[in-house]
Amino acid sequence: MNNDKEHQFELLVRQHKRTIYEIDDLFQEILIRLWNGYDTYEGRSDARTWIYRVALNTAINQDKKERRRIETVPLTVDIDPYEADDPKTQQIRELYDRISRLDLIDRSLILLWLEGITYDEIGAIIGITPNNVGVRLARIKEKLVKMSKKE
Repeated sequence: MNNDKEHQFELLVRQHKRTIYEIDDLFQEILIRLWNGYDTYEGRSDARTWIYRVALNTAINQDKKERRRIETVPLTVDIDPYEADDPKTQQIRELYDRISRLDLIDRSLILLWLEGITYDEIGAIIGITPNNVGVRLARIKEKLVKMSKKE
């Protein structure tokens, strides 16, 4: 029976590895939390929604822990994997720079939306209604526009 559970869990991880790997720094912690919660996952929501919710909660907890840590100097690498002359690449880079300045929940909302996830799924992941997702996304988009005007 235990082998069956492990096999089902492995299949779940394989099916949704892209979702899990996107949060690379927390990959191992997310897998541990998914494994620990797998017995209580009842399948009432889509597996992708459950995984995103676990991943988001893990990221929020990690963010809280890191805020309590001593300030460190981030390592900077001067390698640009994109062509600097490409206007589309520059626009995308600027957009993601603005998104990175949003708080964690707003950043999560807009990134989930950019992934093409539905309002219903985003609401289930974040823990708000789909209508609230729409309202919050509109406000986030306004913030991003204001940021671009200030630059």
